[in-house]
Amino acid sequence: MLRTIADLFDALKPARRDADPATQEHALQLATAVLLVEVMRADAELRDTEKPAVLAALREKFALADDELARLYELAEARSIEAHDLHSFTARLNAAFDEPQRVRMLELLWRVAWADGHVDAHEDHLLRRLADLLHVRRADAIGAKLRAERDAGSVDPAQDTDREPRRSP
Repeated sequence: MLRTIADLFDALKPARRDADPATQEHALQLATAVLLVEVMRADAELRDTEKPAVLAALREKFALADDELARLYELAEARSIEAHDLHSFTARLNAAFDEPQRVRMLELLWRVAWADGHVDAHEDHLLRRLADLLHVRRADAIGAKLRAERDAGSVDPAQDTDREPRRSP
């Protein structure tokens, strides 16, 4: 079960080498959730499809029960409103995730941006910044964006450049 708000906020402080694994995992979950909420809040209009996209991304990334997901989402919303920068969150992900996991995380972030069927300029800017902060190579970042766009149904499959070309029989 998730800890109290104070415990989780304390967990976002720089990681101590002697911190127990459960505390580190909770901090990682909260940092991930905050970034997803930041993307959701990046455009001017919150749509009904965005919160379910955040919850789906969290469900995919972490094995949490529905009540834990709901509580984590609430904490992430509160922390997102108070956040002054993204570095503390991305630093936690950089420390915990290897390169393929960071690319996958960026794809989940793009999925939240695409949840309403389009990406506005603020979302695009935020996600490019997050790609840099997560140390994702440009080509991998573009691939993550295209996969998320394709999954959202916003790409014409005939023009999808992220897959192999069809071969004639």
